[in-house]
Amino acid sequence: MKRYLLSVVFLVSISNLQAQKLQGTSSTGSQTQQFQGMAVYESKTSTADMKSRLSGNKEITPEMQKSIEERMKKMLEKTFILNFDKTASIYKEEEKLEAPGQNNGGFRMMSSMMGGGGTYYKNVKEKTFAVDKEFMGKEFLVKDSLPKLEWKLEGETKQIGGYTCYKATALKPVSQSDFRNFRPKKEEAKKEKPAEKEKKTNFMDDFEIPKEINITAWYAPEIPVNQGPEGYWGLPGLILEVSDDKTVILCSKIVLNSKEKAEIKAPSKGKVVTQKEYDEIVIKKMEEMREQFQKGGGRPTMRIGN
Repeated sequence: MKRYLLSVVFLVSISNLQAQKLQGTSSTGSQTQQFQGMAVYESKTSTADMKSRLSGNKEITPEMQKSIEERMKKMLEKTFILNFDKTASIYKEEEKLEAPGQNNGGFRMMSSMMGGGGTYYKNVKEKTFAVDKEFMGKEFLVKDSLPKLEWKLEGETKQIGGYTCYKATALKPVSQSDFRNFRPKKEEAKKEKPAEKEKKTNFMDDFEIPKEINITAWYAPEIPVNQGPEGYWGLPGLILEVSDDKTVILCSKIVLNSKEKAEIKAPSKGKVVTQKEYDEIVIKKMEEMREQFQKGGGRPTMRIGN
């Protein structure tokens, strides 16, 4: 316990000293300059479970499987830019030139459900967030309180981009509209009656979204802001890496106090809904699509991609 308390005091001391160094003063010495930074993150989500289920589904041809895997890879390997200051940040996917045929509603919808698209704004001082989402051709503005994770500070450290990072873990509630959180159902949950097995035509029936997942984060006290990628925040230093058992978000570049300041502003377009309301809209629509899929004998009613 004594060693743990000394570690906490040490981290707080580092944060205070770094804050004083990074803030600086103006030329007149009467006003503190606003500290700002930019971080680039690479996000990757494993598709091993999906590949396993696809290869075991007799109704999906090898050509279909290859096409699905290529689209999944594009949706699940992304680059994001985080612009942040002491109180707020914006997290946005890096803009890339889309290939012909991919700029359609279905592809954008699935990309959004896999963590891409839109601008994620969070204000850690007010403990609120806002993110614009496009779903089924409609624009939504999800505004809500920032989820507060009960972080457990660990003693383990590692180097990321020249910064000494400390480990923290937490149990995180899962958004039911974030399909990166799909997990294979446990064996006991997949048991079904022979008649039900014959009727099943959707391989996604073998997957589920858990209510909560274990999170591991690595934060740098040398950058004294309690910011991070996506909705992650609340640690005594910028989060440079965060992962669960499927998705890893890793910082690849950091720029502090650049002469060019980014505008950190909350998105404002779209129908305003809470996170719970948005999840319910997505779940309801996906259930409707699933029913249509099954009534059509397993034929999809909406194309994803070209």
